[in-house]
Amino acid sequence: MDSKAYQAWKESVYRPAAEPERGAFVTSSGFPVEPVYGPWDAPEFAERLGLPGEYPFTRAIHPSMYRSRLWTMRQYAGFSTAVESNARYRYLLEQGQTGLSVAFDLPTQIGYDSDDRLAQGEVGRVGVAIDTVEDMETLLAGIPLDRVSLSMTINATAPVLLAMVLTVARRQGVDWRKLSGTVQNDILKEYIARGTYRFPPRPSLRLITDLLAFCGRAVPRWNTISISGYHIREAGSTAVQEVAFTLANAREYVRAALGAGLAIDEFAPRLSFFFNAHNNFLEEVAKFRAARRMWARMMREEFGATDPRSWLLRFHTQTAGSSLTAQQPENNVARVTVQTMAAVAGGTQSLHTNAMDEALSLPSEGAVRVALRTQQVVAYESGLADVVDPLGGAWVVEAWTDRIEEEARAYIDRIEGMGGALAAIERGFQQREIHEAAYATQRAIESGERVVVGVNRFRVDSEQAIPPFRVDEAAQQAQVERLAGVRRRRDGAQVSRALTVLEGAAGGSENLMPPLVEAVEASASLGEIAATLVRVFGEYREGVAL
Repeated sequence: MDSKAYQAWKESVYRPAAEPERGAFVTSSGFPVEPVYGPWDAPEFAERLGLPGEYPFTRAIHPSMYRSRLWTMRQYAGFSTAVESNARYRYLLEQGQTGLSVAFDLPTQIGYDSDDRLAQGEVGRVGVAIDTVEDMETLLAGIPLDRVSLSMTINATAPVLLAMVLTVARRQGVDWRKLSGTVQNDILKEYIARGTYRFPPRPSLRLITDLLAFCGRAVPRWNTISISGYHIREAGSTAVQEVAFTLANAREYVRAALGAGLAIDEFAPRLSFFFNAHNNFLEEVAKFRAARRMWARMMREEFGATDPRSWLLRFHTQTAGSSLTAQQPENNVARVTVQTMAAVAGGTQSLHTNAMDEALSLPSEGAVRVALRTQQVVAYESGLADVVDPLGGAWVVEAWTDRIEEEARAYIDRIEGMGGALAAIERGFQQREIHEAAYATQRAIESGERVVVGVNRFRVDSEQAIPPFRVDEAAQQAQVERLAGVRRRRDGAQVSRALTVLEGAAGGSENLMPPLVEAVEASASLGEIAATLVRVFGEYREGVAL
């Protein structure tokens, strides 16, 4: 059957009136979903598909994938104080988690101390409060940093938090060259979708490239940036926009590093990515495959990378927080299971699964355990990890992989026409595109065109409430007192000297990581360090550098 014969057949069989009442058959990116797929949808794909582990890595970045090693099960956690978060990390490791992922509270993410008036009401709320290296030491107590991979979701203040980890490792006697982990360090998506910025974009890019250069020499196993599409998707983007805007940001970072004098194959092997896994199983699998192929081509053909490691799109995945519902929260277990399977079928290297009660509050211990068990059931019981690229060759997946690449490439070309990702952000392009996509999705949900089980269809009159997990109200005061204690004990003159050195370095061109480590070792607080940088760099507010 050729494409014309198929079209005639489809029109004779699939009339609109004959379709079930499940709403429009489209993906989250607006792709029409054909009732069946065949060779007419992805012509000659078999010749182009290749094998796993072969350029351009459509099928996988490693030939054997999970048959030789499962993905890292890295549950994102952090709340209240360092003491309480440390207890949660130990619990997760005891339950079989294989890597840590640290969530920081909003003051820490933006660079305010817990006793700052702007931090009031937010200390320890959505993550752990970290003010000084002493907090980081408590957070990581009893955790072997040379054996446990550590991921930190931190951006504006990423170099400072990494400096704290390095200081803790030194105090533990751990060689920095043995440390492994990731710091998100992706500021561009903050201006696009998330908002935890502190400094203007251009000095923020300098902080990123300084961290890349420093770790390349001193912490070679560390992933120096995790370029994130996750938050872009959480803000309401489509799958295509997630891929396009993420790779456009990645291109901007690569150019910044090259402009700072770094060689492509010196830093590119340590770049990593962070994607979302949403509910449309087939589209998500295709999305991961398209992104992998696009990155390989960009690095080899555009930037001339010759080290095969530079071509590999290594990515962490988190299931979609925005897909979770407060109504009938038990349904979220099913949603997370679908998303987990999409991430695994798409070839992720690391995975966080959301807890069913996260639409209500910080996750409870029992819900976190179920979320981790979801990964373990898929890994050990489903058989999905036994086959590399299990959906490779499926007509629909190949057709959608091609289409996502094509449409994402068109977005990237538009961004390039504006002067690149940073220039497009300054014009508000990505922000507007995401807002329009989010609005269209919300209208589809409200009209019933897009079904959300338990929300606009299959509702119940009464539900058994899940008690929300709450942070102890006394946690903020305890953290403020802890910070005051550090300030009393430290050598104030040493702190002042370290901050003066940092300010001078920020006003020059030297790498900022060494003076940051020096300031951290002197027990300078995060807020003091950030304020020092603000005096040189300025502060970014609502798109205006002040």
